[in-house]
Amino acid sequence: MTDNLRKVMITAKVHPYLVDYLTEKGYQVLYNPAITHEEVFQNIHGCIGLIVTTRIKVDKDVIDNAPHLQWIGRLGSGMEMIDVAYARHKGIRCVSSPEGNCDAVGEHVIATLLCLFGNIVKSNLQLRENIWEREKNRGFELKEKTVGIIGYGNTGSAVAQKLSGFECTIMAYDKYKTDFGTDFVQEVQLQDIFKYADIVSIHLPLTDETNHMVNEEFLSSFAGPVYFVNTSRGKIMDTAALIENLKSGHVAGACLDVLENEHLDTMDETERAQFDFLLHSEHVLLTPHIAGYTHEAAYKTAHIVLKKLGI
Repeated sequence: MTDNLRKVMITAKVHPYLVDYLTEKGYQVLYNPAITHEEVFQNIHGCIGLIVTTRIKVDKDVIDNAPHLQWIGRLGSGMEMIDVAYARHKGIRCVSSPEGNCDAVGEHVIATLLCLFGNIVKSNLQLRENIWEREKNRGFELKEKTVGIIGYGNTGSAVAQKLSGFECTIMAYDKYKTDFGTDFVQEVQLQDIFKYADIVSIHLPLTDETNHMVNEEFLSSFAGPVYFVNTSRGKIMDTAALIENLKSGHVAGACLDVLENEHLDTMDETERAQFDFLLHSEHVLLTPHIAGYTHEAAYKTAHIVLKKLGI
């Protein structure tokens, strides 16, 4: 194989281990964390490998301009940015590494719930304004709350495992998985989560089926006020429906690590108004898609992708 066919393109900021390992194995690494889609298209022709996150869409145009491409490695979970069917049709292997950042997401879910329930962020911001307020910041405990997990793959199960120490009742539903109940997780139907959950946490890929799954009908199905957590994909939720239910109190609060539009400078007037509402609501905690973005996860996702590819 010629040097021209030993190129691997990396399109996002990654753990140094990934670049070092590929280099040691004799690959020529094209590492450009700020690369654009157009630049990927222009420079992919001689590459046999491509490493991506959520930054770059690997569409038919990119794939067709990569005649030597043998594999695509996705750091993390979710393959919606890759035309996997077309890639496989062209003989390109596609792998992801959801096992690598599931613990990071699990910890993030716990952290944001504790912050929201305990008014930790809110009271900290007040103190920065020289406001000492105890009574209005009296919080709630996770203990004895009923948590419904929708989607019980690597991440959903990691959330459940980490919640188990809080003495919650943990229920989980997965449309495509059964017989996963444990001594601390009850396998249930979606209707049971609607009926009993105090908190619901979504751990699903973005597909045609899950796009805007969390809509008015979904949210109105809960028997009582519910706390909503989304660390998966922003487009799984209908932001307008979520806001209306926050205003009515049917959604008691929300922890959102993802938004429908995460490019703040491209938001239209409606999206900006929605973002401003969520940002300033005392019942909402927003983070910038960092749930699975720990230093440890950066290493683990890279290690798992390389292992799956057999490199």
